[in-house]
Amino acid sequence: MTTQTMSSTTAPPTTEAAVPSPTADGLNWWVEAVITVAFYIVYSLVRNQFGSALGGDTLTRSFDNAVLIIDLEKAMGLYHEEWIQKTFLDWDAFIIFWNAFYGSFHFGVTIFAMVWMFLKFPQRYMFMRSTLAATTGVALIGFAYFPLMPPRLLAACESQYGACETGHEYVDTLVDPGGLWNFENGPMESISNQYAAMPSLHIAWATWCTVALYPVLRRRWSRAAIAIYPALTLFSIVVTANHYWFDAVGGLIALGFGLAVARPLSRLFPGRVRPR
Repeated sequence: MTTQTMSSTTAPPTTEAAVPSPTADGLNWWVEAVITVAFYIVYSLVRNQFGSALGGDTLTRSFDNAVLIIDLEKAMGLYHEEWIQKTFLDWDAFIIFWNAFYGSFHFGVTIFAMVWMFLKFPQRYMFMRSTLAATTGVALIGFAYFPLMPPRLLAACESQYGACETGHEYVDTLVDPGGLWNFENGPMESISNQYAAMPSLHIAWATWCTVALYPVLRRRWSRAAIAIYPALTLFSIVVTANHYWFDAVGGLIALGFGLAVARPLSRLFPGRVRPR
């Protein structure tokens, strides 16, 4: 009796090729750095032609606009900025931390987001860079036509930019208890438009960071951190008396405009997407 042996040939397993992420032609880090720095310099020069640099009537207009914002928030039952700052004002270390947060995270997190997307997600980088440019550019309209005195200057009598008006209990926390810098001395006084409060670019940029990074982050803690970043920024601009919460609404509107025009605007910048 013969035994038939059946030999079976096992084919090597086939694996589905992973779809590579797109790359971008024409993106050079030094070109992007030059464009970014040049854009921000031009933006700053234009912004500082308005507001506190003009003095005189602009101070009165900025105060009147502040009263308008406060009255609007009161009519909505949502004017709580003064109470929020007063609640935490006696905690010097706490306030100094938020002064540092206000002055550093605004730039640090935004720069990190841009660099990381440039290195890892070039297609997303090109769209989000256009969004940020349009958002920042359109904010100039608010700065030019709606000078707004921030809360910290309403009762300020020592500052040439303050209204020194009674009935407001805000404190300029960058002066007292202080921090790494303030608007009242050094180069910051001469290069800053202190009435450039509407819209709040702190909120616009913070929310931009969330929109840019949240979909591509994978760890829970990092997604949670970037998700709450705009809320922390909102608290910082209120507790330091640099903005009204209504300025944050203006920042979100500016970001919405940036997102709406980002795709056609991207065609004006270097870089085009191609599959690997």
